[in-house]
Amino acid sequence: MAGQDHRYRVDVEWVGNTGEGTRRYDGYGRDHLIRAEGNPDIPGSSDPNFRGDPARWNPEELLLASISACHKLWYLHLCATNRVVVLSYLDRAEAVMRDEGMAGGRFTSATLRPEIVIAEGSDPEKAKALHHDAHEKCFVANSVNFPIGVEAVVTVGA
Repeated sequence: MAGQDHRYRVDVEWVGNTGEGTRRYDGYGRDHLIRAEGNPDIPGSSDPNFRGDPARWNPEELLLASISACHKLWYLHLCATNRVVVLSYLDRAEAVMRDEGMAGGRFTSATLRPEIVIAEGSDPEKAKALHHDAHEKCFVANSVNFPIGVEAVVTVGA
């Protein structure tokens, strides 16, 4: 709906207090739980390079996943409304973050690499072209300040 605000709410609870709080940089865990009403919890931490748990999602992975998922959702919508039948979709997305040490850091780029299989009778050129439209409409892509490339591969399946 044009001009309508949508609000989102999540809780992020730190669960990494090992008994002494943040008394020492190496004395606390980076673990947290991400919660939203009605959804399963997401176990989070920092990137292992920053003392995080590699078995938990880090914010950088979640940002990239958000970009990829938003693109995919718009793409599938556009395919459905343009008579392109998608049979499978797998994105092998990658992003680059530059760490500037104590000055912070930032993402410098992301690349989506969706591998799409479409049904026979669907137009492969239209299927490829719809990625441009999906990128233009993606709420998350429109909210970040770094370039996002799309390197899609479309094949025709049975």
